[in-house]
Amino acid sequence: MYRFFMEDGITSEKDITIQGDDYNHIKNVLRMKPGEEVLISDGKDREYLCRIKEIRNQEILLAIEDIIGTSRELPTKITLFQGFPKGDKMEQIIQKTVELGVYEIVPVMMKRSIVKLDEKKAARKTERFNQIALSAAKQSKRGIIPKVSSPVKFEEAVRQAKEMDAFLLPYENAEGMEGARTLLKSMKGKDSIAVFIGPEGGFDDSEVRMAMEAGAKTLTLGNRILRTETAGMAVLSILMFLLEEEM
Repeated sequence: MYRFFMEDGITSEKDITIQGDDYNHIKNVLRMKPGEEVLISDGKDREYLCRIKEIRNQEILLAIEDIIGTSRELPTKITLFQGFPKGDKMEQIIQKTVELGVYEIVPVMMKRSIVKLDEKKAARKTERFNQIALSAAKQSKRGIIPKVSSPVKFEEAVRQAKEMDAFLLPYENAEGMEGARTLLKSMKGKDSIAVFIGPEGGFDDSEVRMAMEAGAKTLTLGNRILRTETAGMAVLSILMFLLEEEM
């Protein structure tokens, strides 16, 4: 069944009106007809089972038939602070970590980030990234649309992360798989977790020191060196498995 988000919220308990891009997608791309069913998410982990009531000029009227509490979100809000990579790697990272349950993604300009963005380019990138997050949220039937923020400097990222319940920094020089396992298992019950991932060249030593002074816990992800686009997915996969509540 096709699924759409109402980003402005749902105010009626009987009918929902669809306009804009989703109107065009339903009418002209999917060629759906009155009587067919769709799912509408309010972006707050609730779904509405709806039936197409009427297709009008530039809008579609849906009748709400059932309200479903989806419970598809993790009990812990995980924010990925991703060192800005080169090429289109950020798009892949966003797509896959949204599928894995990330709550928010913060691109971070680190000392070893190769890409340099001016304000105009950053705004265009951010708009594009949020479209990718929306698409991935639809595909994976998320209850919310994870936000991709504008790129920030490392110091600002650390300031945000230290306000969360846990601050994890996977680091290639960290040792001890048993310690890493114990640390990751201790994340259960946390309300919020910050995960820092370095860019292609990894973290600068000064960045690791700054993060640790702010309360970051370093951990190894194993004996292999993971690419920047793989490391975040690895951590999210582990946390998703550990935090997922029983169905």
